[in-house]
Amino acid sequence: MSVANFPLVWGQRTYVMGIINVTPDSFSGDGLLQRQDLTAAALEQARAFAAAGADILDIGGESTRPGSEPVSVDEEMRRVMPVIEALVRAELGLILSVDTYKAAVAEAALQAGAHWINDVWGLRADPDLAQVAARRQAPVILMHNRSKPANAELQDRLGGRYVGMQYDDLLGDVCRELLESVSLARAAGIPDSHILLDPGIGFGKTVAQNLELLNRLGEIRALGFPVLLGPSRKSFIGYTLDVPPDQREEGTAAAVAVGIVRGADIVRVHDVARMVRVVRMTDAIVRRA
Repeated sequence: MSVANFPLVWGQRTYVMGIINVTPDSFSGDGLLQRQDLTAAALEQARAFAAAGADILDIGGESTRPGSEPVSVDEEMRRVMPVIEALVRAELGLILSVDTYKAAVAEAALQAGAHWINDVWGLRADPDLAQVAARRQAPVILMHNRSKPANAELQDRLGGRYVGMQYDDLLGDVCRELLESVSLARAAGIPDSHILLDPGIGFGKTVAQNLELLNRLGEIRALGFPVLLGPSRKSFIGYTLDVPPDQREEGTAAAVAVGIVRGADIVRVHDVARMVRVVRMTDAIVRRA
C-alpha cells in the first residue's frame, strides 16, 4: 500500500501513529480543545511527533472514553477541520488519518487533504461512511466495538472500564464481527488493499478480555489484513497496574512490544518519542532479516 507517496510495506517494520486529540475530555488527559490556540497547539504537537519518528497522525474530535457523550457533526467539524487544514499546509510528510465514524466529517476531512479514515465502529454507525471511503479511494481502519454505556464503570482515579461484557467465544466473536465490517466495506467497493483491522482494545471488553485479546492478536492478523493496535494509556493497563492515565507509560510499552510480537503492523500511541524507541527495539529483535 502507498498512501500520499508514503509506502507501507507490511511485515517489514512497525509503523507508529501519533494521537492528536482535539477534544476537551480525552481519558488520557491530552485533549487539546482547552488550549487557547487549538490549531497552533495541534501543529506544535504534530511537528514534535514527526521529529520523534511518527509515520501517521490520527486526528479526532470526539472522545471515545467509556461514558463519554457523542458530539454533533457540526461540532466535530468545528474541532477537527482547522487542524487538518493546518496539518495539510504544513506538509509534514506523514499520513493524516481522521478518527471519525461520521460520513460528513470524513468527506470534509478527505476533501481537505486527509488520507484515510479510522472508524471506531467498523462502518456500522453511519451507513454512508463506506461509500465515502470507496468514492475517495481512501484506506479505512475497521475497529471492533461492543461499547455499551450500561456496562461502563467509572472511577475517579483510574477512569472508565467495561464490566460484565459477555462473549460466547472472545476471539471467535471479534474475528467474526470484524469480517462483517469487511463485508460492508467490500459491498461498498472498498478493495481489500485499503482495509486495515483494529481489534478494539478497550472498546466493550473487560480488563481480562483486553489482556487475552492482546495476547492472541495473531488470530486477528491471520484474517489476512494489516492490524492496528491501540493500547496506549488505556484502562486495562491502569486497572492491572493500579495507576492513573499519566502513569501508564511502562504498561503501554509492554503492550506495544507484545503486540508487535503477536503481529501488529501499526501502533497508535500518545507518547510518540518513547514508543518509537520501544517499536524500533522490538522490531530489531523480531523482524531481523
